[in-house]
Amino acid sequence: MTLDDMKRASANAALEYVPTGATIGVGTGSTAEFFIEELAARPGLIAAAVASSEACAAALRAAGIRVLDPAAAPYPLPLYVDGADEVDPELRLIKGGGGAQTREKVLATAAELFVCIVDDTKLVERLGRAPVPLEVMPWAAAFVAERVAALGGRTAARPRFVTDNGNAVLDAMGLDLSDPEGLEVELDAIPGVVECGIFARRRADVVLVGAVAGVRRLSGRRTP
Repeated sequence: MTLDDMKRASANAALEYVPTGATIGVGTGSTAEFFIEELAARPGLIAAAVASSEACAAALRAAGIRVLDPAAAPYPLPLYVDGADEVDPELRLIKGGGGAQTREKVLATAAELFVCIVDDTKLVERLGRAPVPLEVMPWAAAFVAERVAALGGRTAARPRFVTDNGNAVLDAMGLDLSDPEGLEVELDAIPGVVECGIFARRRADVVLVGAVAGVRRLSGRRTP
């Protein structure tokens, strides 16, 4: 079984949580793209979707799924489905490999149920193997980098990368993630940071893990 097979299996398993005729949120990334394909194979299952990025919106439209403007969405959404770069045993996540973490965090927080779909290579005992993406205002990037250095980390800018919100992304490495909730608050409090890629305050409610042996379901507590 390939990684894509595992991703598709987790995406397929997420259909169990989709309320028929609802408007749901959909994430960005390769595993979320498999979820969009699964939705497309079931016309009429949902009424519409709210996309976490322009790329996601384009994929949804290409699949024949109606896309709502996030500003006009009927919040709270019953469901948000997305992937992750890392998942720890408490279902805290690092997200933002695609640079969409700001919109992703808004939709995840606005959803009654957040289902995360991953392959088993994304499971870690402790967050921090992957960089923590920071969406930053471009002119504040140097200042943000200095603040991250003061926290013990280092940053790398994504060359020529611009988010859907018109901002830059710095990938932060070497940070102490023993307290993901606390670090999330610290990073988000740096002036110039729009949003960081730690999803600890709004962690996943359910993680569906595609593996060679099948799909594992991990459940956690609801977060505010």
